[in-house]
Amino acid sequence: MADFPGLPKDFEPETTRPTAPAMRRRLVSDFDEYQDFTRTTAIYPTNSPLGYLALGLNGEAGEVADKVKKWLRDGFIDHGAIAKELGDTLWYLARLADEIGFSLSQVAEMNVDKLTSRQTRGVLGGSGDNR
Repeated sequence: MADFPGLPKDFEPETTRPTAPAMRRRLVSDFDEYQDFTRTTAIYPTNSPLGYLALGLNGEAGEVADKVKKWLRDGFIDHGAIAKELGDTLWYLARLADEIGFSLSQVAEMNVDKLTSRQTRGVLGGSGDNR
């Protein structure tokens, strides 16, 4: 593995991934329990929750990107800080999914199905939503 500043020298990415059906089975309870928890911490305007949540999701994703930008600039990456921002991003994602009537497990299952289909058809690369 190439030497990247901020990564441990012995870092190796995970190379074995569960199959799509196995992944689908494992997703359901943990995601939905987390989403249920987020309802207990949700405080935002009820007159425009989708707008508030979409902007919040974008803002938190921007904070993740900013931490990576600083790594590119300074050569040091703070994995813990990025993980905290990812947690904030996950909160907004969970709330947004809930507001449009989907559980996180449904969103994850739809994504697993979409990616599995693309992988099977050899179109993981490229662009366009409907490939």
